[in-house]
Amino acid sequence: MRLFFIVVWLWAAAGAALAQGRVIEVTGTGEVAAAPDMATLRMGVSAEARAAADALAQMSDGLAAVLARLEAAGIAAADVQTGTLDLRPRFDNSGARATRIGFTASSTLVVRVRDLSSLGALLDAAVADGTTELNQLQFGLSDPSAAQAEARAAAVRDAAAKAGQIAAAAGVTLGAPMQIREGGGGGPQPMGMEMARAAAVSIAEGEVAIRVMVTATYAIE
Repeated sequence: MRLFFIVVWLWAAAGAALAQGRVIEVTGTGEVAAAPDMATLRMGVSAEARAAADALAQMSDGLAAVLARLEAAGIAAADVQTGTLDLRPRFDNSGARATRIGFTASSTLVVRVRDLSSLGALLDAAVADGTTELNQLQFGLSDPSAAQAEARAAAVRDAAAKAGQIAAAAGVTLGAPMQIREGGGGGPQPMGMEMARAAAVSIAEGEVAIRVMVTATYAIE
């Protein structure tokens, strides 16, 4: 029962401080750098032909070769997903009227690569097997939870330090935190890069940063 009254008193005191405007509100940021252990990229295959069926067939053949290469490289089926599938006519606009001259069929795959040491060789082989488009290469962490927890703790410490500095500068006594909200930040972001040559394609893995932001409100005693 005594503990209950203490909690109620603290809650009431915090509410009174907030109502009177006797608070200090700060934003804290925490950042943790980590070496990536996976990469996500988008690769595509396209083909052109006069007939739509021929364009689709040629694109499908190229896509099958790329999928076979990914499987041979040890990429799990769960790490390969079709991103887009597109078939559209091609026109010759050089004359007075546009004339349809064929079709372009294209498809993209979103691929997660968990063995970064094989990434360069995989890209080189995929292009040789029919890949016509490579883009949106992004490094990340397969499990960012530990880095996020570390960044979150750093953000709370940063907020507490800022609140203490403000209180000291203002000549007041800092009370307990009344509210802490997490917001902003985001997933892994690229940082400094170091080139690592693999096969015919050079890949810069570098580091990724996990950032967390918190907004904390402290009472002024």
